[in-house]
Amino acid sequence: MCSVEEVSDSFSLVRSPGLSDVAEYAYAARVDPSARLVFAAGACPLDSEGATVAVGDHVGQARQVMANLRVALRDAGAELGDVVKCTVYVVSQRQEDLVAVWEVVRDAFGEHEPPNTLLGVSVLGYDDQLVEVEAIAVGH
Repeated sequence: MCSVEEVSDSFSLVRSPGLSDVAEYAYAARVDPSARLVFAAGACPLDSEGATVAVGDHVGQARQVMANLRVALRDAGAELGDVVKCTVYVVSQRQEDLVAVWEVVRDAFGEHEPPNTLLGVSVLGYDDQLVEVEAIAVGH
């Protein structure tokens, strides 16, 4: 039988005992049909002037990305704790770079463990961009 963790009145995280517990997140989330969904565009490692920060630094860019995601979610009426699904894009062919970015993302979520997908990609949209994170959340 699966384990369902009620995160709020709007959604629950689902943990499947038939799947490995090695993942540092829930394998699924369930959203109440009455919830207001927030779809955040991919947060990028840009400063307020639109310049890419931490050029060449996956971890530095991941920190900026998560800060920017917090702002976008807040302005849409949600928080990181309201995220029901997240996708992390990392420009790299090295698993170590993906893991380093993942550690920043995981730490930003704290105890909240929404389903996540971590991908290594060849290029992202801005000059010198190495990291992007998009999220789906429930709004307040």
